[in-house]
Amino acid sequence: MECAKHREIELVDGVIGEDLGVKCCPQCKGNWINANDYQSWRAGNAQQLLRHRQRHRVPLGAIAGDFVPSEQDAKAGLCPECKRYLARAKVMVKNPFYVERCPGCGGIWCDAGEWEVLESLGLDLEIEQVFSGQWQAEARSAHYAEKEREALVEKLGWQAADRVLELAEILESHPYGDFGVAYLMRRFDKPQ
Repeated sequence: MECAKHREIELVDGVIGEDLGVKCCPQCKGNWINANDYQSWRAGNAQQLLRHRQRHRVPLGAIAGDFVPSEQDAKAGLCPECKRYLARAKVMVKNPFYVERCPGCGGIWCDAGEWEVLESLGLDLEIEQVFSGQWQAEARSAHYAEKEREALVEKLGWQAADRVLELAEILESHPYGDFGVAYLMRRFDKPQ
């Protein structure tokens, strides 16, 4: 089998995560995960990994925040098994990247370091989710909300931003929260 990104390089046997057998590219460090091997690994490890993760939570920013996508992430990949172009799904973290999957055989390609980020997000057990429209829409929404929060902190400072966010939550859940929003808008709509 040849590397999805470097078609002249032969893949070699390797292991990622909790004993998941893969084919690795010795040059770019990308990993090819056979669909059947992934499903077997997932079936055998899901409960154990979920229990472990519940006891040892890692903050998302601790891993995904420092991750820098591989240069190979921008390249289109070919399936090492059936030679089809790989479909791409964006993983929205601080530095977004793409996970790739073959539409034919269902195999998965992860460029260097991507598997570790998927593990930190708990997506290693549910990679199919990343390729669903619903997951992508929710991820975009969460990403934009985080960007909006960052802009709020930048403009107002963290103390005022925290108070604004807290007030927004209170008004969202209050049956007459729209009156509070209208009041605030009137306060700022006065001619100066």
